[in-house]
Amino acid sequence: MNTPPEQIFSNAQIVLADTVVHGSVQVVDGFIRDISNTSSARVHGSSSAGRPIDCQGDFLIPGLVELHTDHLETHYSPRPGIRWGMKAAIQAHDAQIAAAGITTVYDCLRMGRVEDDLFESGEMRQLATALSEAGEENRLRVDHRLHLRCEVSARDVLDDFAEFADDADVGLVSLMDHAPGQRQFISMDAYKLYHKTKKKMSDDAFDEYVTLRVGSSQKYSASNRQALSALCAEHGVALASHDDATLAHVEESLQFGVRLAEFPTTLEAARASHAAGLGVLMGAPNVIRGCSHSGNVSAMTLLENGCLDILSSDYIPASLLQAVFMLTSGSAQLSIAQALATVTINPARLMKLDDRGEIAPGLRADLVLVGHHPEQDPAPVVRGVWSRGARVM
Repeated sequence: MNTPPEQIFSNAQIVLADTVVHGSVQVVDGFIRDISNTSSARVHGSSSAGRPIDCQGDFLIPGLVELHTDHLETHYSPRPGIRWGMKAAIQAHDAQIAAAGITTVYDCLRMGRVEDDLFESGEMRQLATALSEAGEENRLRVDHRLHLRCEVSARDVLDDFAEFADDADVGLVSLMDHAPGQRQFISMDAYKLYHKTKKKMSDDAFDEYVTLRVGSSQKYSASNRQALSALCAEHGVALASHDDATLAHVEESLQFGVRLAEFPTTLEAARASHAAGLGVLMGAPNVIRGCSHSGNVSAMTLLENGCLDILSSDYIPASLLQAVFMLTSGSAQLSIAQALATVTINPARLMKLDDRGEIAPGLRADLVLVGHHPEQDPAPVVRGVWSRGARVM
């Protein structure tokens, strides 16, 4: 992507860390040089930027930072048993991520296969290699990093993880146990509905599946959780818990050095995680739908109780911006700066990405131009995306 030496974004509603100002932003060599609270096309006498970009009074916001999206896998395998060309799938995923206003994304790859897994051993490593090559070949619009989702109940999760032990693109590892009867699926009714609907299982097949999953969890989860947390500490990789439901889960996560609490399933676990200094992440689709698809605690309940820090698009990239603007209306009534923090500065700081996450001098010019006209429709419109000063959408 070509980055102009200088650009001026004028006539914008600029969303800063704690307020909104009407003015202009000067970008030089891909980084923010200056911010002026005037609609003038020139900032501090700059004369080399050429024709300014007239934002027409729309919001200019920081590029979004996404910590958890399964979207790459669904592009690679759009249907069971179907595999798309890896780089073609990666490029399609990247384009959709950029179109959602996301400029930094941690792409989730699953580690460990359970009884119904359709991916073969080594496929995730091949996909990650293709992603790295796509970046080197200038095929990608935004900054991609890796989030390894480790199913600790899987016998082979450590083998899969070993293939990434020295991969510098790995920035986040989450520890998951999706066995029934606990965490995400405390309710067996919810688990049964999910799996019988998704996988068209008979009652007998479902009962057999449950027995296998519970057995695998009892056999492997504790030792794998401990081994993976030790490896992350050794390599300096951020660690996330997943679906913590009890105080005991949170205490265990703290012992393992967890930094991020993904999708806590109860208010009790979310409060304890937040009080302990963990970033608490929930799904933007949960905000939009008003509930969890698994019947667990809602993101809005966590917000109302002061323990929601970060939003993730999870399975719908466009949900991030939509959720942000929903949080500025209705019962939430956050300011646009407060709502945007859940998808910009909060995840950036949690991951120690100190060069992005807000519009401020010296930071990367990861910028998104957004129109929002709720009198027409509540959904925001992404009008332009810049990654380190280069227009990518």
